[in-house]
Formats: sequence, C-alpha cells, structure tokens
Amino acid sequence: MPDHAHSQDPAVQTQLDRLAALSPGRDILGLERIAEICARIGNPQDKLPRTFHVAGTNGKGSTCAFLRSILEAQGRRVHSYTSPHLVRFNERIRLAGTLIDDALLASLLEEVLDTAADLHASFFEVTTAAAFLAFARTPADDVIIEVGLGGRLDATNIIPAPAMCGIASLGIDHEAFLLAPEAGTPGEPAARIAWEKAGIIKPGTRVAALSYPSAVMDVIAGRAAAAGATLFAEGRDWNAEPEGDGFRWSSTSDAIAEVLHPRMAGQHQRRNAGLAIAMLRLAPGPRPADADIARGVADTFWPGRMQLLGSGPLTALMPAEHNVWIDGGHNLDAALQLADFLGPTLARREPIDLVLGMLANKDAAGFLAVLAPHVGRLVAVPIPGHDHHDPADLAQIARDTGIAQVSAQNDLPSALRALAADGPARNILIGGSLYLVGQALELNDEPPA
Repeated sequence: MPDHAHSQDPAVQTQLDRLAALSPGRDILGLERIAEICARIGNPQDKLPRTFHVAGTNGKGSTCAFLRSILEAQGRRVHSYTSPHLVRFNERIRLAGTLIDDALLASLLEEVLDTAADLHASFFEVTTAAAFLAFARTPADDVIIEVGLGGRLDATNIIPAPAMCGIASLGIDHEAFLLAPEAGTPGEPAARIAWEKAGIIKPGTRVAALSYPSAVMDVIAGRAAAAGATLFAEGRDWNAEPEGDGFRWSSTSDAIAEVLHPRMAGQHQRRNAGLAIAMLRLAPGPRPADADIARGVADTFWPGRMQLLGSGPLTALMPAEHNVWIDGGHNLDAALQLADFLGPTLARREPIDLVLGMLANKDAAGFLAVLAPHVGRLVAVPIPGHDHHDPADLAQIARDTGIAQVSAQNDLPSALRALAADGPARNILIGGSLYLVGQALELNDEPPA
C-alpha cells in the first residue's frame, strides 16, 4: 500500500510526489532492486557504524526506541531508521539523535531518484537507500534499523553484517506478503512468520529474542543455528520479571540490581525494554552501565503506543476529566497486548470508549473480539486517504462481537464530540491504525519530535 507521505516543505514534497509517480504504489518484497540502488550510490549500507537490526510483528519500534534511549544515556551518538511515520516523513530518519532536516532530506531523495528512477523501486526501497546515505555520511557511534515488513526480503536486510539482531513480538499480519506460497518455507502460518522475521540473522552474528511457543522458537533457533549465530532467548537466557510498577532484568550471567521503571505504559513494554537490554548485553563493543540502562528505560518514549494525549485542539473537544489515549495496534497480537493493559489498568472502574478506524486488509472482527469485554461504547471512523473498513461496516462488526453501544462518525473530531455529548467521564482510546493515530497527533498539534 502507498505510504501517503507528505511534507510542508516544498522541496521535500516535490521529491515525495516524484517518488509516488515513479514507484509501483505498493509494497514489493525482494532485495534485487535495493541492491541495485545501493550499488549505484556507492553501497552506503557497507559504511554504517555498529548496527542493531530489529524485526517483529509488534513492538519492534518500541524496542528500537529503548535501544536508542539507553545508548544515548550512555553518551553515544545514534542514528535510527524506523517506520511508518505518524505525521511527518522526517520521523523515520534520525541523525545522531535529531530528526533529519528538510533540506538534507530533499537532497538525499533527489540524489537517489536521479540515480535510480528507471528501476521503479518502491517507496520504502528508495527511502531506505536515502537513509543509508544519510547514515554513511554523518558520523555516529551506532545505527538502529527497524525492519519495514517481514525480514528476509525487506529492503533493510541489504545490510551485510549487523552487530546485533533482535526479534520482537510475533503474530499473524501482512498475510498477503508473508504467507504467500513459496517452496522450501514452513507451511504453518506462525512458523512461516517466524521464519521470515528470522531471515535478518546473518552468518556469525548475534540475536536476542523474546519467548514464543515452542514451534515458533524452534524455527528461530534453527535459523540462528544455520547461520552460526549466538541466540539469547527470553526465559532461557534472560528474563524481565515484573516488580511493582517496574521490572527486574537478569540473565544467566549477570543482573541489573535496581528495579527498572519504564515511562511507557503496558506490560508488553517491559518485555520490549527487556529485549533491548538483552541486545545491548550481548552486542560487541562498549556496554552501557546499569545506571545508563535505568535512565534510558525511564526516559524512553515512542509516540502512538498507549500514549496519553496532552492539551490541544482535539482533546479540548472533551471535558477536562476525560483522558484520551492513542495506540496504533491493528492486529490480533496487538489486541492481546492492549487487552492485557486495559483490563487491570484503564478499565478497572469502567469500560473504555473506543474510537476505531482500521485498514480494509486488517481483521477487524478478530481484533474486536479480543477488546470487546473492555469496551463500553465504540465509534467507528474512516481513515482518509487509505483503503479502510467503511465505518458502518465496522460498527456492525462491533455489534456482532457484543459491544452494545455502537455508532459511526465521519471523522475524529465528530467522534469525540459525540462521546462528550453522551455519557459520563471515561477513558477514551483512539486506535486500530497508526494512520489514525498520526491523524490524532496532527489534529492535536502534537507531532513527534
């Protein structure tokens, strides 16, 4: 699907428009085009500093955020490449900790397109090459790269030898791409997803992973063994055990003495932080001190993931006692993580109100079946500029899952006004799509920085 990137900077928008016209307008997996682009621009992927590469269905962006925060607490200069963006494309590329500026971004996109326009590469392939150029030309100590889609055939997998790989939470998503029939691949869906994600493991590298069902872990362990890679797995080699509102991290060889307190909400963020720590413990090179880890974990913020919106034009539509949360989770694995958070935390006194928009290729029925016990009222909305579930259809799916108070509105402001006009103070969650979350941040004048 197209990324629908836009910029208020005319020079950046010119290149984004040019890219949209030249690219096929959809995701394409495979390394042939990105390899050719990189060859034409001098193979910048071979000139990167110490590299951390992170795959997963959910949680990989948060894991990258924990990695960056801890490394920066250590005093290191860190590049990062993540996706998607929520408001501005610049969010995807950080140079030594700062969002890439418009002038450099426009120049890099122009350079890549001038060199590779005839290849008709995808949006992600071109922008990945531009990010690698930026990283190769700007001094830093480390670079963190988040996989875009899958792993094995994702454009980021052109990097030759990451110092450390990480595999975050796994679930079924992007089935059209990751479950496409192919000889020599696992037939069971969960195993196939794991096989694709673990495709980032390179010969002789090191990999940290969460714990998974045994069949899934066997796939990851098999991929690691085939590559001669050292596997550092949750439950077997390291643990992040809850304690109060924080957690303790330990491994078979050492432990962090103090309780760690993530700023980010949800027990799933404890595991994401634990994975980041495991990656840093196993990676070659200088290790962060325990105090750096504690500070980095406490400071980590990743927008759009169980984020409480601040004061702004959108939240002003609600009475002051209302809390408006946003979360971009959009698949079954994300729904399970959300339910785990909503049950003991937000909904212990009353159900939440859910403002929901979902892309047409997402399993709305499965997503809502998990969340329905925690939802009092639901308002379905569209996602402008994207192929989405029609709000009326989404509302009917919600009714079918047992949510009694359901309605549909034409946009986010109308949804919040409708909730404010009908009922007592509640916690409100805007979710179902990162695109909808990005719209909420933009409407609330709260873009990621």
